[in-house]
Amino acid sequence: MIVITGASGQLGRLVIDRLLSQGVAPGRIVAAVRTPAKAADLAARGVVVREGDYTRPDTLAKAFAGAERVLLISSNDLGDRVPQHRAVIDAAKAVGAGQLVYTSVLHADRSPLGLAGEHRETEALITASGLTHVLLRNGWYVENYLAALPMALKHGAFLGSAREGRISWAARADYADAAAAVLARPIGGNETFELAGDRGHTLTELAAEVARQSGQSVAYKDLPRADYERVLLDAGLPAPLAELLADSDEQAADGALQDDGGALARLIGRPTTTLDVAVRAALAAT
Repeated sequence: MIVITGASGQLGRLVIDRLLSQGVAPGRIVAAVRTPAKAADLAARGVVVREGDYTRPDTLAKAFAGAERVLLISSNDLGDRVPQHRAVIDAAKAVGAGQLVYTSVLHADRSPLGLAGEHRETEALITASGLTHVLLRNGWYVENYLAALPMALKHGAFLGSAREGRISWAARADYADAAAAVLARPIGGNETFELAGDRGHTLTELAAEVARQSGQSVAYKDLPRADYERVLLDAGLPAPLAELLADSDEQAADGALQDDGGALARLIGRPTTTLDVAVRAALAAT
């Protein structure tokens, strides 16, 4: 059995889609979710849906029964992720899982990003557990910026604090393909993948591509970190998330989200999603 935690989220659903498209039998896939009712569509496709709540270890033990591999998709609960991840690691070890796969962050071992701390702690717990593991150190998602597309079109500007730092973003689908590729192949030894898009871009380039495709005037406006964080707060983002995004932009200005190793493309067997394709899809959905 392949257990996917956080399976009702965007990444989890894409991973399951990819596994099914690769011929993995739906009955071999367990969608571990906090609220099973939200995964009724997965159950309708034959996927095994079980309650698996990061904050309730007893549910994890039941959800992981029979697990050969567990994909731990990192929690969204900033500041509380380490104990939640520890519960998943402990449950995977208790059921004798043959492999634990974890979605970490790019260059977690040396990244200056504020969000990297919890990932480093989680990686240390995984190593200490003795479980055979694969660390998928995912870079930035282009969707992190394209989520602001409606406002950028309305006001004619993307806002940020990344200056002209290059960001090797990739699409969420690219990272899902990477996770599925690892889960579908034979279990090997411990591995770490630094995953990022084939080419780094600046936010100025993002704005220019949006302007080109939309036919509207859209530019990138760089702000001091504190000002950008205030904009995010005023837009209704929770304070921890606003702080995370502003910090990530500030660190990206100095190259923290840049990587040209090409590991993601090699793992998925194709080039990563290009900027023009990502923008085209986002405009079509707006």
